[in-house]
Amino acid sequence: VLLAAAVCTKAGKAIVSRQFVEMTRTRIEGLLAAFPKLMNTGKQHTFVETESVRYVYQPMEKLYMVLITTKNSNILEDLETLRLFSRVIPEYCRALEENEISEHCFDLIFAFDEIVALGYRENVNLAQIRTFTEMESHEEKVFRAVRETQEREAKAEMRRKAKELQQARRDAERHGKKAPGFGGFGSSAVSGGVTAMITETIIETEKPKVAPAPARPSGPSKALKLGAKGKEVDNFVDKLKSEGENIMTSVGKRSAEAAKVLTPPINMESVHMKIEEKISLTCGRDGGLQNMELHGMIMLHISDEKFARIRLHVENEDKRGVQLQTHPNVDKKLFTTDSQIGLKNPEKSFPINSDVGVLKWRLQTTEESFIPLTINCWPSESGNSCDVNIEYELQEESLELNDVIITIPLPSGVGAPVIGEIDGEYRHDSRRNLLEWCLPVIDAKNKSGSLEFSIAGQPNDFFPVHVSFISKKNYCNIQVTKVTQVDGNSPVRFSTETTFLVDKYEIL
Repeated sequence: VLLAAAVCTKAGKAIVSRQFVEMTRTRIEGLLAAFPKLMNTGKQHTFVETESVRYVYQPMEKLYMVLITTKNSNILEDLETLRLFSRVIPEYCRALEENEISEHCFDLIFAFDEIVALGYRENVNLAQIRTFTEMESHEEKVFRAVRETQEREAKAEMRRKAKELQQARRDAERHGKKAPGFGGFGSSAVSGGVTAMITETIIETEKPKVAPAPARPSGPSKALKLGAKGKEVDNFVDKLKSEGENIMTSVGKRSAEAAKVLTPPINMESVHMKIEEKISLTCGRDGGLQNMELHGMIMLHISDEKFARIRLHVENEDKRGVQLQTHPNVDKKLFTTDSQIGLKNPEKSFPINSDVGVLKWRLQTTEESFIPLTINCWPSESGNSCDVNIEYELQEESLELNDVIITIPLPSGVGAPVIGEIDGEYRHDSRRNLLEWCLPVIDAKNKSGSLEFSIAGQPNDFFPVHVSFISKKNYCNIQVTKVTQVDGNSPVRFSTETTFLVDKYEIL
């Protein structure tokens, strides 16, 4: 059984100590104080025993990482646990110094609890510990969204009051009267000055956000009233929607950000369609597709009433067995026979100025040949370090993937990787212990590439590998080729926006 894990000084003073069984403070302090006296500097052992306990330790500059165990515990397993404890500490502390350890003591204790429960080692690795200790809270995010909404309302009310005070002062000056008092500030002259100062400060700070005020204000202006309830409710709903997206994996988030950056302004016609696909894929490191799921949708946006009664002509050249599903209000028979999307009641119109999902599709498979971009990561141990070869190959040559980022986790506390050969560029994120391999474009002309680097570690340290990208061509070859009006079958001009994104793409 593991009794306690502690970080202590060379004199035996405990900085952080986590006990996994019932132990008094004096007992643990006594054990740690006795520890430096028991060590024999002439020997190479990393453990020392007394009549009752065994100390397993690892020096870390001026400190020791010490595990206190019972004498009948498995020393090999204890050494492996000690190694994981030692790797966790640089994850939270930039320097292995007493002040830095004390500052991040609670983070370390939370991480220690993920490694050991009730005295026994949990089957976890560093990446899992990092995930478990993040402690995402949806309730906290909702609370923050509510608080921000309340703050915005309070600021809007403050600006409205200030505007009223300023207007009252101007009216008083215009009629030759004294300015009205400003509660509790004494004379009218002083209060008028204070009111003016407060008002000018508020208006000055808000200048970039608020439209310029009219030359002759008359009463409280509605243009400055930001606290309208309907807008605040909409803002809150939007905030919650964005919270929902943030809860998803960082790879998906990064892809969404990439989409915003990459997508240029589109010349939208009165009939505009968004075709969006999202892929979720999990592969094994030794090959084999564990699961691949792809969801796609056509969203229709009509901004002119005269084009509200239309039909979309869909061309489906997919040969992978995609499951298609139309909106309940769409004529399914018409779609099955003629590949046209139109309403069941031809006299009715599509909604105006809103995005309507008219067709969606889904593909789920474990067929390896369907993987759009294969990743082969091959770490091999070489002495104390590991040589990692990683390569990509585009299997679906019709695609053009932009802003591709292949993220490889690295062991913590071992410095930067030594890069050998590389196609493209790389970024080393030392704070999160990640190596990001960045490729602007992967297409048929640039369908494969490789990266070689070496760093201290073991093969398991470099997984899972995550991939993110954005593409303006969809994976399933489903397109809208023509739009016609219901009456007269005359063609209608339309615009299309196609996006293929990553929801999850990992090699375990």
